[in-house]
Amino acid sequence: MSPELTSSSSSSADSPHTGLRRSQPMHILAFRRLQEEEQQLRTSSLPAIPNPFPELCSPAGSPLLSPGSLPPEEPSTGKYIVKIFGEDGTRKVVEIPADMTARDLCQLLVYKSHCVDDNSWALVEHHPLLGLERCLEDHELVVQVQALMNSDSRFVFRKNYAKYEFFRNPSSFFPEHMVAWCQETNRTIPPSQLLQNFLSSSSCPEVQGYLYVKEIGRKSWKKVYMFLRRSGLYCSTKGTSKEPRHLQLFADLDESNIFTVISSKKQHGAPTDSGFCIKPNKCRGELKDLRMLCAEDEQGRTCWMSAFRIFKYGIILYQNYKIPQQRKTLLSHFSAPVRSVSENSLVAMDFSGRTGRVIDNPLEAQSAAMEEAQAWRKRTQRMNVLGSHSPLHHSSFNSVIHIAQLWFHGRITREESHRIVHQQGQVDGLYLLRVSQSNPKAFVLTLCHHQKIKHFQILPCEEDGQLFFSLDDGSTKFTDLIQLVEFYQLNRGVLPCKLRHPCTVVAL
Repeated sequence: MSPELTSSSSSSADSPHTGLRRSQPMHILAFRRLQEEEQQLRTSSLPAIPNPFPELCSPAGSPLLSPGSLPPEEPSTGKYIVKIFGEDGTRKVVEIPADMTARDLCQLLVYKSHCVDDNSWALVEHHPLLGLERCLEDHELVVQVQALMNSDSRFVFRKNYAKYEFFRNPSSFFPEHMVAWCQETNRTIPPSQLLQNFLSSSSCPEVQGYLYVKEIGRKSWKKVYMFLRRSGLYCSTKGTSKEPRHLQLFADLDESNIFTVISSKKQHGAPTDSGFCIKPNKCRGELKDLRMLCAEDEQGRTCWMSAFRIFKYGIILYQNYKIPQQRKTLLSHFSAPVRSVSENSLVAMDFSGRTGRVIDNPLEAQSAAMEEAQAWRKRTQRMNVLGSHSPLHHSSFNSVIHIAQLWFHGRITREESHRIVHQQGQVDGLYLLRVSQSNPKAFVLTLCHHQKIKHFQILPCEEDGQLFFSLDDGSTKFTDLIQLVEFYQLNRGVLPCKLRHPCTVVAL
């Protein structure tokens, strides 16, 4: 090597501004970055071709959703695979975009499953091993929620009539003895003012009361007085004292969700079955990270959980509640069904005389239709399931016509009926019918009223060779269970309230 080259190399190494700086690979990195940006621009300008079998032939980096594969704050674009389970164990696999909300997914499932769209369907986050579940809020992104779920967790599609019931009847959800404002002023707050205070940006639903708390690392439960404040959930270290020196922060609710404990007495040894828990979003399934709580009764649990929801989401919940109402108002202008040409050509006829005549009076036409329906019931009640005429017995048509109804749940236990009613909201008028366990020929009406579940036995009775059903010892008799349900949907009768919401289990 020549001395000139050696000296130039050493001098260039000492001086940062020499010509040898051009040989460093900085311009190569910049060139590669430009190439990558150009390649991205080229691929983004091409039309997206969806993969028809993403679960079979997608690479490791493809947007196929798995727990923990997506940061919850920044969902990327693309399609994701989500499994939805029905209450009967059936499941459906759907492909959804990253920005699909829980409400939109419920609308999609309603369409695919041919359900009645009554805005009471919900997507439930269910953790079977922990025994926890919660109803997703309508605005939550499904992809974000699933990214935080465990491999054994699942989404369940079911009814939830109580999702926004506290907006319709706030006084029953927030009793005065649990509302801090009422206790401090000794005044009764109007329901409208109550909701206005709860939804205000400068306040939060301050509720208070006794709760059972499971001590960390122990199986024992301790009864303490709790306060929900804007800065979090506090417990009092001295009775019911609200002094700051006696208040201890129990949980920060900003980065947590509230879950219902499915079987708190059996699985966690709680004093009652009205259990719930605070689960941090980053918790992957460790019981030690859960703050287990238990209320005295169902009304207390409902009050606390409703207050937590309003505390976390505030006015967004009210907006979610109003969206279906506004849509219903818009559709009310088009509520009249569109009839086809063949339907418009139909007229009501009377064939009681020698010749038929057209019934012009609408009231007379409606009366004729009712008479025809009653005549049809009388004809069918004397036919058995196979369609042959036979003497009336328990297997006749009117004894099995209810089997296809959504509110009939067959041979389930009393405990199972309680579970279904609990899951679907515990609102007034929520009901189902089942076969009686004590009397195989009888049925039971399970009804929810004031968040309490009551049971009414429907007994068969025979009169003049005909079979009837009654739940008031024969004072009011019905030829079949459908007629009985229709009557009590319009008339309260001996029941504490009318039948309003059927417990429905739909197979996906």
